[in-house]
Amino acid sequence: MSRSVVVTGGAKGIGRALVARFLADGDRVIALGRDERALDRLRGELHSGVAGTLRTAVCDVTDEAAVAATFEQAGPLDVLVVNAGVSAAAPLARTTLADWEQQLAVNATGAFLCTRAALPAMRKRDRGAIVTVASTAGVVGAPYTAAYTASKHAAVGLMRAVAAELAGSGVRANAVCPTFVETPMTERSVAAIVAATGRSEEESSAALASSSPLGRLLDPHEVADAVAFLASDAARSINGQTLILDGGGIQS
Repeated sequence: MSRSVVVTGGAKGIGRALVARFLADGDRVIALGRDERALDRLRGELHSGVAGTLRTAVCDVTDEAAVAATFEQAGPLDVLVVNAGVSAAAPLARTTLADWEQQLAVNATGAFLCTRAALPAMRKRDRGAIVTVASTAGVVGAPYTAAYTASKHAAVGLMRAVAAELAGSGVRANAVCPTFVETPMTERSVAAIVAATGRSEEESSAALASSSPLGRLLDPHEVADAVAFLASDAARSINGQTLILDGGGIQS
C-alpha cells in the first residue's frame, strides 16, 4: 500500500538515497530542503520511471512557522524521516558559538520541530513511523566534534523521549546511527582534515574510513535500507531503538 512519506534534507546525500528508496517502494514522497536548485535537480533525476510519486518543498527545518505550514500542507503522514543535518569540526577551544548554535538548531531543534508537527496526525490515526537519521556521534563522543556530537545526542534523546510517549500505540520512533557515509558532508570533513593536517585527500578519506571496522565509508543506500526497514511493518514491534551502522565497532 502506498504511504505518505516526508524526508527532510531530501535533496542530497543520504536524503537523496532515502527519497529514491521510498519512491522505488511505491510511496508518495515529499522531499524537503533549503536548496531550491538541488530540489529541482532531484525532481529531474527521480521523478520519472519510478513506482511512487515525488513532490518537493523548500523548508528551513529551524523555522517554526515554515515547518508548521509545510507539514499542514503535506497532510497526515505514514512516515517521517528526520534527516536534515549539518556538521563542522574543530577543537572545543576553537568551536565558535555560531557553529555550536547552527548545529544544535538544524540537527536537534529541526528534529524537534518536524517530529512535533508530524506526530498529532499519526497519534490520531494510531499509526506511523518516525525515523531519525542520527550518527555514531549520537551515542559516543569523538574529538573535534563537540557541537555535532552534542546535537546528535540531543536528536537521539528526543527520539527516545518520543518513543516513551508512544509506547503501546501504533506509532513508533527509532533512529539509525551510521558511521561516515560517502556524501558531500563527508567530503567537507575530508577537506577539513586536509587543511588542518596537510595530508592528501586520499589519506584523509582513508583515515575516516578506518574509523570503523568496516574499513570503508558507508554507501548512502545502506543507510536508506536501514531506514526503510525501521519504517516498514516488519519493524512494527521496534520502538525507541538506535540501529548502529558501523560494522560492529559500537555495540549497544
